[in-house]
Amino acid sequence: MTERWAEADIADQTGRTAVVTGANSGLGLRTAEVLAGKGARVLLACRSAERGAKALEQVRAAASGAAPELVKLDLADLSSVRDAAASVRELTGGKLDLLINNAGLMMTPRGKTADGFETQFGTNYLGHAVLTWLLLPALRGGTGARVVTLSSVAATGARIDVADPNFEHRRYNPGAAYGQSKLADQVFALELDRRLRAAGDDVLSVAAHPGYTSTGLGQGMARSYRNPVLRAVIGGGNRLGEILLAQGPRMGALPQLYAATADGVEGGEYIAPRGVGGLRGYPVKVNPLTPARSEALGAALWDLTAKLTGVTPDPA
Repeated sequence: MTERWAEADIADQTGRTAVVTGANSGLGLRTAEVLAGKGARVLLACRSAERGAKALEQVRAAASGAAPELVKLDLADLSSVRDAAASVRELTGGKLDLLINNAGLMMTPRGKTADGFETQFGTNYLGHAVLTWLLLPALRGGTGARVVTLSSVAATGARIDVADPNFEHRRYNPGAAYGQSKLADQVFALELDRRLRAAGDDVLSVAAHPGYTSTGLGQGMARSYRNPVLRAVIGGGNRLGEILLAQGPRMGALPQLYAATADGVEGGEYIAPRGVGGLRGYPVKVNPLTPARSEALGAALWDLTAKLTGVTPDPA
């Protein structure tokens, strides 16, 4: 890995098809634009038809190859996830090369998804897990396929309560719920890779996080730092944190773009900004969090996900 890996280092993506969730704004939109500009056929998976249509025009203007297309996806509704997976399989002819699990909510008030799950756990984690499982056959039909799942620095210090993931028997805390959902994304990414390797598949599962980007994520990330100075600078919507530490979507999207396209990426790796605390900078490979490396936690989360969603995981 070069010390300053950037968009210019991305190889030609002509002939590859990518699905990017949450592609209507922020990191997802930038990722979709870059991949389309490199020649990939990009499917923008978005909840809002209006915002998705606007993003589609923007990505279409950047595209150098196949025309991008819009796929309706509401990660907070598993029936929508199933419909989106079916649409992707139909549009791609069962051959998908990249799945970038980018979309997410943060620090929402207590609430439930259409299926009764805590909003952040259900949207950020369960929706993506089910989408990934349903698209595995198409990914196996792709060439050098990769699944990139976004975690967060807010996963640091978080924990997954396997016995009570939906905060039904403990006091709800928006920051704790967000941290749990993003840690679950990282745990899932590594567990998926372990199972893919055991099954002899060549699909790679990689985790990434964008650092501190100027997308309103400051409060949630602040809660993940034990250092009181960093918490003070980043947290509370502090404008000083935005000025001193935040980076824009162009830099924030680099870790997931690296994970999706760079040579030498291996399954189970974790890509993050190289700066202090992983807040900003060019992408670098870092050690996954200790809970994400736990095979016991990975297996427990995998089984819990299947039980909650009623979807049969593959590979089992």
